[in-house]
Amino acid sequence: MSIIIELESFKKTNRFNGKGAISLALVITDRARAGLPIDPEKLLTKGLGQVKGLGKGAVQTILARHKIARVLAEEAGRTSRDNIRKMRLYVSFLNTLPRPVNIEAIERFWIDQVLAFFAAKPFKFRVDAAYSIRSAVRNLLGQAKERQSDLPGSRYEGTMLQHLVGAKLDLVLGKGHVSHHGASEADQADDRAGDFVFGDVAIHTTTHPGEALVRKCAANLAAGLRPLIVTTTSQTPVADGLAEAQGINDRIDVLDVEQFLAANLHERALFRSENRGPKTLELINRYNELVTAFETDPSLRIEIAGR
Repeated sequence: MSIIIELESFKKTNRFNGKGAISLALVITDRARAGLPIDPEKLLTKGLGQVKGLGKGAVQTILARHKIARVLAEEAGRTSRDNIRKMRLYVSFLNTLPRPVNIEAIERFWIDQVLAFFAAKPFKFRVDAAYSIRSAVRNLLGQAKERQSDLPGSRYEGTMLQHLVGAKLDLVLGKGHVSHHGASEADQADDRAGDFVFGDVAIHTTTHPGEALVRKCAANLAAGLRPLIVTTTSQTPVADGLAEAQGINDRIDVLDVEQFLAANLHERALFRSENRGPKTLELINRYNELVTAFETDPSLRIEIAGR
């Protein structure tokens, strides 16, 4: 069994997920460079209440080797019975590994967990009375696009767009009236008419409309459905142009997601400022419920800035 598979199993079994556990694993792995096995009793302070050397400075020194400047944990070495318990578990794990042990590979594994932790911080939905709801939605999707550019192969923007639309539909129609799916499977399945289907409308959410989507819209029309594409502001002309090239532009609705969400929030708030905050919170809460139910990446969650 590879060391990475063993580490994944250990992490999952012992819940080494938070910044404290990851900090501890990094520091003890660094200690293992001096040789294995490690005596866990020698890793305790004189008072036996803390793990020796477990602190912000030690952790940041390790991170600096990997060109990571962000602070993982301000109080990585604080007194904690759980730290000691986890230290013993991890030391036992290291001590039982077959020799020779690839310490570099183990450290790289925990560095990857650090990067995942930083990425997992929720997006911020900023509501400012001085700016429009459209601006807030644009900023939110912009955060997703920026994170996506840092992690090649990820689909943060498209996944966020899909579940924001799904959350809006649930609030308008009521839960249970439309089916939801994970972003990796939504709308690409041949047996599904769109990301969401309600009545005679097939809704497609996308950040990059292409010819395949327009062909699917044509299939919707042939099946007696009315296609509706919800995309980003910059991509609405693209979707319109593709539909025109297929000769079906006058039979497809293409909507800008910023307007799609902003108009709904205004309407549900009855155009009153005191209602916009609670209605926005309802949308974000439902979005987070969908992400929890249908996605495996917690970094897709959104929180209202300032709450």
